[in-house]
Amino acid sequence: MTSSSANTEGAPWSRRGFLLSAASLAVAPQFVLQDRAAAAELPGFPEGVDLYRSAYRNWVGEITADGLWACAPADADQVVAVVDWAWRQGWTVRPRGLSHGWSPLTIPAGTESGAPVLLVDAATHLTGLALESADPAAVRVGAGVSMEALLTFLEDHGLGVTACPAPGDLTVGGALAVDAHGTAVPADGETLPPGHTYGSLSNLVLSLTAVVWDADREAHVLRTFTRDEADCAALLTHLGRTLVTEVVLRVGADSNLRCVSRTDISAGELLAAPGDGDDEGRTFASFLDKAGRVEVIWFAFTEFPWLKVWSVAPTRPLTSRRVTSPYNYPFSDNVPTPVADLVGRIVSDGAWYLAPVLGNTQLTTASLGLVTTLSADIWGPSKNTLLYLKPTTLRVTANGYAVHTSRDQVQRVVAEFTDFYRERLTVYAARESFPVNGSVEIRATGLDDPADVGTAGARAPLLSALRPRADHPEWDTAVWFDVLTLPGTPDAEAFFRELEQFMLTTYDGGHALVRVEWSKGWGYTAEAAWSDEEVVGSVVPASFDDGEGPGWDGATEILDRLDPHRVYGNVFLDRLFS
Repeated sequence: MTSSSANTEGAPWSRRGFLLSAASLAVAPQFVLQDRAAAAELPGFPEGVDLYRSAYRNWVGEITADGLWACAPADADQVVAVVDWAWRQGWTVRPRGLSHGWSPLTIPAGTESGAPVLLVDAATHLTGLALESADPAAVRVGAGVSMEALLTFLEDHGLGVTACPAPGDLTVGGALAVDAHGTAVPADGETLPPGHTYGSLSNLVLSLTAVVWDADREAHVLRTFTRDEADCAALLTHLGRTLVTEVVLRVGADSNLRCVSRTDISAGELLAAPGDGDDEGRTFASFLDKAGRVEVIWFAFTEFPWLKVWSVAPTRPLTSRRVTSPYNYPFSDNVPTPVADLVGRIVSDGAWYLAPVLGNTQLTTASLGLVTTLSADIWGPSKNTLLYLKPTTLRVTANGYAVHTSRDQVQRVVAEFTDFYRERLTVYAARESFPVNGSVEIRATGLDDPADVGTAGARAPLLSALRPRADHPEWDTAVWFDVLTLPGTPDAEAFFRELEQFMLTTYDGGHALVRVEWSKGWGYTAEAAWSDEEVVGSVVPASFDDGEGPGWDGATEILDRLDPHRVYGNVFLDRLFS
């Protein structure tokens, strides 16, 4: 990210360039096949593996690279051959799915086309799906399977998950690498069904197969790790420091969910400090108690958030519309003309002062859209209400954090963060700076309890933001905060740094503790994300140490032993795991 404003037609974030790039990123192929003779440029490259030059673009286009070598192995054996070739040639291997992420875990910004970096595309061929067992239910999944394809397969077999990310265009391998999550905690009186978890998707893994180093053979091999193995704990959320080819996931019976949206509760009430304005039970925490599944989308410079509340509903409520497919908010998935016009003016003309107008336009669009599309009260199989974000939505950059706390402190945490956010936004606006033109998104999940998978001796994912802390067994909930803004927004990084420093100071292990969301922005200086050396090198690792178990250093030791040559690395990961 940069703080600079781009307001000319030829600049990176011109109106035409931004809107066209958002559209092209959604539909353009990830690569262009090359003539087979091109393999001669890579001597000894394994025969039979599709090889080509490829462009890389992350979700918002802030990290890009043109002309990198990429390949699409047909099966796991070809993956092993490719990784061994890279090791012998002194290249690094970067697993790639659908590139729906923000952080430099795949490649860092500035990676040159001639760099000895090989992208390994999983989404082309590593897409097997099979029911492994029926009772207890488990499914074998290729790392390149999309989340939408997985959830559709599960639905066809009467199975599902409790929560998942909103986009369907994530690969399973990519989602597990960054402990992807949804929003769910137990509602009052709710019991977790067998095969489900309130934690991250990583907590559903029964076993995984990865390409790792074998010291005895002096070569890379396929190895399957089961959930009760110590090494597996480091691979469940591996941040791209290994290459997983397939996983077996524990799943459970599907549920019908009702999702009710509303925009009539003010932020002052919904996000209030405990005891303030709670007479009607319309706070974030009260909705968690009632339904267990809540999301707040609070557009910048507005007073009424878009609140979504999911609840388990075996039969269709009379007022709910049955939905038979996902993505039921077309006004959000496809950028409406008024929003597109404003974004165009903001980006191309440098009219950042229009952020309040954009926020209110987005709120109006959502409020009217919920009514006109009959999507304010929908009901159906879990997939159809949990997946609601298409690649055609407005592409924004985002920071991300998970705050561990106890359930009875959730409202306090929400109020502390949002009060500080609102106060700083007001201060910035008073000096004619508008660093946020998107929204704040707030969710809550349970933690990664390894008992959820029903395997004796199962271990928690060592590097998951949702790994429970032994020194705070009372912490059973994580509150997730993301702040979204258009790329290139002036002062955004400085604003995000203030938010981050506030969170590190406020949630320092007393009533709560903050961890970073791996796929989003964090480690801010006033100029860029992932650049504060203290946060990257010390604060983040320390957040995973609780006085018991292997912690950050133990996870690093495992990852280094399974990849001693750092074949799965880049300069950012080398800093993080130094």
